[in-house]
Amino acid sequence: MSKNYAALARDVVAALGGANNITAATHCMTRLRFVLNDPTLADAATLKALKGVLGVVRSDNQCQVIIGNTVSQAYKEVMNLLPGNLQPAVGQGPQKLTLRRIGAGILDALIGTMSPLIPAIIGGSMVKLLAMVLEMSGVLPKGAPTLTILTVIGDGAFFFLPLMVAASAAVKFKTNMSLAIAIAGVLVHPSFIELMAKAAQGEHVEFAFIPVTAVKYTYTVIPALVMTWCLSYIEVWVDKITPAVTKNFLKPMLIVLIAAPLAILLIGPIGIWIGSGISAVVYTVHGYLGWLSVAIMGALWPLLVMTGMHRVFTPTIIQTIATTGKEAMVMPSEIGANLSLGGSSLAVAWKTKNPELRQTALAAAASAILAGISEPALYGVAIRLKRPLIASLISGFICGAIAGIAGLASHSMAAPGLFTSVQFFDPANPMTIVWVFGVMALAVVLSFVLTLLLGFEDIPVEEKPAVNGAEQARKAQGIAATVQPLQAR
Repeated sequence: MSKNYAALARDVVAALGGANNITAATHCMTRLRFVLNDPTLADAATLKALKGVLGVVRSDNQCQVIIGNTVSQAYKEVMNLLPGNLQPAVGQGPQKLTLRRIGAGILDALIGTMSPLIPAIIGGSMVKLLAMVLEMSGVLPKGAPTLTILTVIGDGAFFFLPLMVAASAAVKFKTNMSLAIAIAGVLVHPSFIELMAKAAQGEHVEFAFIPVTAVKYTYTVIPALVMTWCLSYIEVWVDKITPAVTKNFLKPMLIVLIAAPLAILLIGPIGIWIGSGISAVVYTVHGYLGWLSVAIMGALWPLLVMTGMHRVFTPTIIQTIATTGKEAMVMPSEIGANLSLGGSSLAVAWKTKNPELRQTALAAAASAILAGISEPALYGVAIRLKRPLIASLISGFICGAIAGIAGLASHSMAAPGLFTSVQFFDPANPMTIVWVFGVMALAVVLSFVLTLLLGFEDIPVEEKPAVNGAEQARKAQGIAATVQPLQAR
């Protein structure tokens, strides 16, 4: 059933307090993401009641409206309703800093920066997987030019990830995008990469008598993100100190001369250490708990998606795959989590008497099982009916445990689903094919059965008011009175 996205957009904007209450808007794979001037003006109950809205997630002045796989169409209509240059409301003043607000700000910066990049990352991942399959199957020999070009196409989004992060973060932090990209470009410049390789081998490298830490910035997120955040303050400060007549050349020159060395000498290494520290914590837990950590993550994953915190793992996954060639904790846990939500949705579609819910559940199941995009199933079915969510969490835990015991690991970063299952195939271990499809099948069947056993409170069908006999007779008489003169003619 097609949606009227223009009407949906008008209703969403109105429920958020109007266009003037929105300072920023973007979207990810399934969600509209808004930053609001006054979050108290947003009516969450009205938003959740809108037809076409699967759910709402709020945090401070952030509001996420879950639409589903067709979010880009809704986003286009939303942007038609908003002013071309969104600005914060005047008179709010600085907000008091608290640990909770700082944590929310960091999370928002990371998610807000990474969400627009997910399509490019997934696209690159799938092309790299295609190259791997063509080589594994013998269709293309190792070293073939076509295979090399396919690999480069797939790797482009990862190798130049700092530039993409800088561009996205520049939008988030409202700073000059071209300057952000230019400074991030220094970190992946071939000559700089060569210099860092020499430093890694023990050669002394310095800039203006200051030693430069040997760091590899390709495939990284945190350094470019922190660098762009700092750039937003550097740009404002330089703008204040430069005379008006020199701004067109002196201002950008000073910004680059300040920000680029700062990124190379301080921000970049600190960003790498932060990213490495987060990865170390995550995979230390995995090292101690083994398969149990995958099982726990499989059960928690839908809850992380509900809060948007699942995007926190994106930099960790990318860095781990770039360093070791595979990721064996978060990505395997998503197999059971995603397909369990799909299986629960299939059970709801099987049992419900509500035609509209059945259609929603079938579409959500297809999205989760085939493409690994689970949010339509999570918000459109599981959270809405509650018990299917419990069935999904149980199934996710069991399937995560099996995936961990089997030692499954992802060689790329696409949402785990039937179409993307190739990312878990290990050429050195052909049995991974059996394990992957076995875990997927178990997730669908187990969650399907658990949902039927737990049951759910079906949504009643809205009945149209019946027309009484007298009214039907009057309508019939009116039709006859109209038809008879026409027949007489």
